[in-house]
Amino acid sequence: MEKTVSEAIAYRRSVRVYREDPIDAAVVRRCLENAVLAPNSSNLQLWEFVHITSTETLKSVASCCFNQNAAKTARQIVVVVCRRDLWRRRAGANLEFLKTQFESAASEASPRRKAFALNYYRKLIPTLYLEFFGILGAIRYLFFSLLGLFRPVYRQVRLSDLRIVAHKSAALAAENFMISMAAVGFDTCPMEGFDSLRLRKLLDLPSGAEINMVIGCGIREENGVYGPRFRLPFGEVYRQV
Repeated sequence: MEKTVSEAIAYRRSVRVYREDPIDAAVVRRCLENAVLAPNSSNLQLWEFVHITSTETLKSVASCCFNQNAAKTARQIVVVVCRRDLWRRRAGANLEFLKTQFESAASEASPRRKAFALNYYRKLIPTLYLEFFGILGAIRYLFFSLLGLFRPVYRQVRLSDLRIVAHKSAALAAENFMISMAAVGFDTCPMEGFDSLRLRKLLDLPSGAEINMVIGCGIREENGVYGPRFRLPFGEVYRQV
């Protein structure tokens, strides 16, 4: 029986040593199907998930992760990849979907709403994501900074800002995945310790792809969790205004 959301969140720990018991790749895939339902910026879905089950590839990935236990003992590994380089294709997919929705007989959207939604992907997204060695981003930042002297504006328009946006969206998807794994009794460990260049070459990722995190998967050993959970007092990280 699957855990509730609260139970899964409480159960989830970063597990660094896994049992040798195999885990069902089909179940892991279903958890990744939950990952793609995560909220993300402009619904561009600038992510990709590499699900590694091959024993040889697992060894190679573990080497790229410095053979830390969470990678070395993992039964399967998921690599979460940011694909900001695919923004044109993903914006086009959104545009085609919207056209289909608006053309259906059941659509009650007003002409104004239709125009706004279509122009969002036809004009606004290209305006934000088109780049030329960071120069266009700097021009956008200067323009919006000047405009921001007079009214609220969106300021995250540089290349570095859009990289952060893509990584935030990918991290939201990764959390969906890890909570889904916990719900079915599987364990995970997100890792940031890896050689990104070697790992990208190993997985044959294009130069525009960026690895967000590597997630070891399996079933925890008794010593797999390194100590009790520690969190700051809630009052220290929370305030109501």
